[in-house]
Amino acid sequence: MKQFIPVLTTVLLLGSCGDGKKEAAEQLADSTAVATGIILDLAKHDTPLTVDLGDPNLLGGDSAHVVWNEEFGQLRVNGGDHFAITITEEPGDIPRRKADLERDMLRKHTVLEDAPDRIVYRSQFPDEDLVFIHFYQVIPVGDRTFVVEDAAEGRFNEADIKRMASAVRPKPAV
Repeated sequence: MKQFIPVLTTVLLLGSCGDGKKEAAEQLADSTAVATGIILDLAKHDTPLTVDLGDPNLLGGDSAHVVWNEEFGQLRVNGGDHFAITITEEPGDIPRRKADLERDMLRKHTVLEDAPDRIVYRSQFPDEDLVFIHFYQVIPVGDRTFVVEDAAEGRFNEADIKRMASAVRPKPAV
């Protein structure tokens, strides 16, 4: 019987220690509960805007990055598969964008949201089941005007578009 006591004690000790997965999961839950959104300041690109990428978990482990495209004169902000926008400094024209959508003979467009500073629309080719959701937003900052759009090559759902459309804001005055 004395030979089984050390074995029994070892089994009880190992069984009570656990593998640490439960503790790690609890710590992760605590840390994600206090995680804040990722906010990018575009001031170093001479753009008085901030971009709130929201929950870091939505980036899918990717890091957010900002790239200036000289050829097109636009800033591109990417964050994972569900966040990609372009920002250009130009006088935005929502009525013209809506007129362009109506004249498009290749695709059918349906306006989902029509606000004074933003339009969200669905585009679909007549013979295909592919549906694309897009937005076009005009943000005035002082005497400058910026146009924010989803990246043309991206496939985003309505939740992605709403998040991207509400992510860009004028930089607060200091």
